[in-house]
Amino acid sequence: MPLDINSHTEEKPAGRIRQRNEQRILAAAEQEFATCGFKGASIREIATRANLPKANIHYYFKNKLGLYFAVLSDIIDLWDSTLSHLKPEDDATESLTHYLRRKIEFSRDHPLASRIFASEIISGGPNLNDYFSEGYEAWFRSRTAVFEQWQQQGKLDSEITPSHLIFLLWSSTQHYADFALQVSSALGKETLDDNDYEQAISTLTHIILKGCGITPLK
Repeated sequence: MPLDINSHTEEKPAGRIRQRNEQRILAAAEQEFATCGFKGASIREIATRANLPKANIHYYFKNKLGLYFAVLSDIIDLWDSTLSHLKPEDDATESLTHYLRRKIEFSRDHPLASRIFASEIISGGPNLNDYFSEGYEAWFRSRTAVFEQWQQQGKLDSEITPSHLIFLLWSSTQHYADFALQVSSALGKETLDDNDYEQAISTLTHIILKGCGITPLK
């Protein structure tokens, strides 16, 4: 379910310069929000990180809150769109295998955005009230319904509670972004490399599919 908030501009970016500047600003905002939190972050520092005039930030984004929503929207849209694509007629093995890979890849490619979201949730989600109140429960029920139909079709173990399976999928994959420091330290590395992520994908896929009563793909 996309983040239903007017996060920044009212229309789509036009032109390469606009797109490039927006991406620079969002990347700088991710760093600032991840380092300082929403309250501690400042538009001035974001402009400095982006190497752009402060006026440019306000040109593309209405205010700090709008910029914060834009950062959260990017990662939430990626997460939710992948889960939203699951359908009852899909092959459960292929769908879950693909979903787990994509979620780990999101943790690898968008770690700061994932940590910002985690920090927001830990603090009680004060800036996400609209997102969680406007159709979120209905969207989530539509996702658990897919898993329930898979169970009825014999594609998934009937003893599993779909909602808690989804929570497990979320937490296990996002762990590699939100707790990357702990994971890399335990492995004696400064940062995780592609092989680490591939091992994570393989291990989680094997364990979760087996637990769902599914034979993993070879």
